[in-house]
Amino acid sequence: MMVTLTYSDCHLSAPMYIFLGNLSFVDICLTLVTVPQMLRNFLMDLDKRVILFGGCMAQIYFFLTFANVEDFLLAVMAYDRYVAICHPLHYGMIMNKRVCLKLISGCWLLSTANAILHTTLTSRLVFCRSNQIDHFLCDMVPLFKLSCSDTSINELVIFTEGSVVVAGPFLFILASYIRIISAILKIDSTGGRTKVFSTCSSHLTVVTFYFGTILFMYFRPSSMYSLTKDRIASVMYTILAPMLNPFIYSLRNKDVKEASNRLLGKIKLRV
Repeated sequence: MMVTLTYSDCHLSAPMYIFLGNLSFVDICLTLVTVPQMLRNFLMDLDKRVILFGGCMAQIYFFLTFANVEDFLLAVMAYDRYVAICHPLHYGMIMNKRVCLKLISGCWLLSTANAILHTTLTSRLVFCRSNQIDHFLCDMVPLFKLSCSDTSINELVIFTEGSVVVAGPFLFILASYIRIISAILKIDSTGGRTKVFSTCSSHLTVVTFYFGTILFMYFRPSSMYSLTKDRIASVMYTILAPMLNPFIYSLRNKDVKEASNRLLGKIKLRV
């Protein structure tokens, strides 16, 4: 519904809604990569819960691609809010449609390159121990536990290149919000401060929830690996975050509510 609204309603043509439509699409893709296989495993007997090696690598690739696109999109959305609040008079010139398309294309290109790197390194590992993955999806950290190869290079790449891909957008978002909060505090009117902050609160909620679980999941030594905690963290950022994102953005956004009412009105007239 969010994708339909952002691409069909002319009132939602601002850059923020273009990014929101892309984020909603990525959320759909992210859940399609993990949830169907997980539900299938829940319904199957233990000895029938099987995934081929090629399917496992494909799941890692697409999962990393869509998860990373979400990282970068959240950073781009933070930049959009920064320009809108701190440079309102130049917003239309800075965040034009051409710039938006370039930013979205950059998100996909960087994410695809990162996914290819990690998938290639994981596929080169030798697996000679148990073939049972103690997880509901093929993820790098559980596979490292099954490998009899040296995984130090894989872990080093996660902590170095992965830090740029995940921590980079997170720090960029943090810097953007420091500037945004600084600008908000300079507004004399209390009502004005509340209105401006309300436009950022939804995005800030999503960022905190999403990045918090990812940083916990990947950026810690393998000796601190905990099956139960990692399963919970994985469910949070692969299922709960994509599910809650549209609700968080729609319930706290007046324009989206009005667009929803217009769409429902059109549907009723046709019926």
